Amino acid sequence: MKVSDFDYDLPADRIATYPPAERGSTRLLVIDRKAGEIRHSTYASLDTMLESGDLLILNNTRVIRARMICQKPTGARIELMLLEKHEGAQELALYRGRLKAGDRLIAHGIEIVVEELPDYGVARLSRTDGEDLPSLFEAYGSVPIPPYLKRDAEELDRERYQTVFAGQPGSVAAPTASLNMTGELLGRLRAKGVETAEITLHVGLGTFLPIRTETFEEHVMHREFYSIPAETANAIARAKAAGKRVIAVGTTVTRALEHAAGKLEATGFSEAVSGDADIFLYPGRKFRIIDALLTNFHAPRSTVLMLTAAFAGTDLLKRAYREALDNSYRFLSYGDSMLIV
Repeated sequence: MKVSDFDYDLPADRIATYPPAERGSTRLLVIDRKAGEIRHSTYASLDTMLESGDLLILNNTRVIRARMICQKPTGARIELMLLEKHEGAQELALYRGRLKAGDRLIAHGIEIVVEELPDYGVARLSRTDGEDLPSLFEAYGSVPIPPYLKRDAEELDRERYQTVFAGQPGSVAAPTASLNMTGELLGRLRAKGVETAEITLHVGLGTFLPIRTETFEEHVMHREFYSIPAETANAIARAKAAGKRVIAVGTTVTRALEHAAGKLEATGFSEAVSGDADIFLYPGRKFRIIDALLTNFHAPRSTVLMLTAAFAGTDLLKRAYREALDNSYRFLSYGDSMLIV
């Protein structure tokens, strides 16, 4: 199996360039792996598909306002994109324009120094007033909506490109499977006895990038910081012991849990676990923690598409994507979702 096996034609008019008028009003394609069946439903009826004791795990990361325009003293325009948060200070940014170490930039009256250029197109920055860089972006930056939306961020994106339970700032892309989750739906799930728990994984720009290599083994996976609290580890252990399902809301949750599987098992699911997830899950790889996956429809040749194929089964997933395209489902970040059980 090759990367090109996960290429497909995605018409531009099937990409959801805006969120639905009402959060949570999207469609849901349900894939039953055991029966090999596909059926149509709605995201808002998710509570009817889960059982008391099932564990739903959410990613509580918050998308930061990561894009900002600065100027050199010469007047030259420099675009900065703050990178996702890892352990320690967050001070790296992608840049467009010409920069060298020692350059000074001005953004909204604040002076920024280019400390070094550690990688191609990446700058390490600091503020001359001693304050932290993320606070400047939060005050004056714009929402980093995905490039495939082919539009500038608008006021509605500040709310809608953020989950209703976002808490820990640090992502430059949303955990999109959760964008249609509402407080009302969470309330119905909990009333039914479905348990919920949270992890944090700060989503990076690498989630948008197509794989350029032809074999899986050649691809170098991007790294994303995650943290799993002890309470969530305990909840996973309880669900497993009771024979209930661990349901990942999104590929971000899946990457965190599957990367941490060895550590979680080694500690008996009793301790907090953190790390940098660089796990590449593609067909043939096994899943050790999750039993079901709620996810969106993904771009061709993307690592998240291959993760979904690894979990659903390649042939079944391809059939589901054809079904979704034939039935005018909306794709990518602001689009419809699928539940794989």
